[in-house]
Amino acid sequence: MIEPHPPIASLKSDFDRDGFIAITPLFGPEKMAEINREFERYCETRVPEMKDTEVFYEEKGNRGTLKQMQNMQMYDAYFRDLLETDTIRSLAEAMLGEKARAVNLEYFNKPAGIGKPTPPHQDGYYFHFNPPAAVTGWLALERVDPENGCIHYVRGSHRVPGYRPHGRSEILGFSQGITDFGTEGDREGTVAFPGEAGTFLMHHSKTIHWAGPNTSPTRARRALGFVYFGESAKVDEAARAAYQAKLQADLRAAGKI
Repeated sequence: MIEPHPPIASLKSDFDRDGFIAITPLFGPEKMAEINREFERYCETRVPEMKDTEVFYEEKGNRGTLKQMQNMQMYDAYFRDLLETDTIRSLAEAMLGEKARAVNLEYFNKPAGIGKPTPPHQDGYYFHFNPPAAVTGWLALERVDPENGCIHYVRGSHRVPGYRPHGRSEILGFSQGITDFGTEGDREGTVAFPGEAGTFLMHHSKTIHWAGPNTSPTRARRALGFVYFGESAKVDEAARAAYQAKLQADLRAAGKI
């Protein structure tokens, strides 16, 4: 069910140089069919149990526009196992070069025709930690391409000291975006990653990434995200809690949750 992929040493070399890896695919059709079946079950049985701060819709109250979910591992054993067992976690630890803890299993969708763009950003900017020892894995649940909003990375952007300046984004689920994106280096370093279901990407917490809107009238762009923190990463819990509280208050005031 797990497809052959390049040796870990080769993947680690790519990751250190570029800030990301791509395995096409990580899981074969049988495993992806299983994951998609379990996901449909999750939507039917678990989503109604989730907090409104963990599930988001492009159109509030319209279940057909489900956009994003957080902490799926907290509600379901199948997805907890998918996050915490060896296949993906071992890749995270290999890329980080240290033990890692599973933090979050997310769902990302761009519904057909209305899916918004993902602003250029660096995940670590949201995490409130130091050092920035974390990775995010991204598993395509269906074909992704430029039409429905595939991911783009800026190669080597994780090696630049600090973070790029971020400012408030109006895109639900992505509260901050890079305000000076679009430099010559950004354009020359950008790499797009279309692929079939089972395509797996993993990036460093400082790697700049973004995605376009879904312009397809018929196809969604569904994916799972896997967040791991290295054991060396120390989170400023007070700063993180304050940020989340303000974000949730802003979303409630705007009628988005």
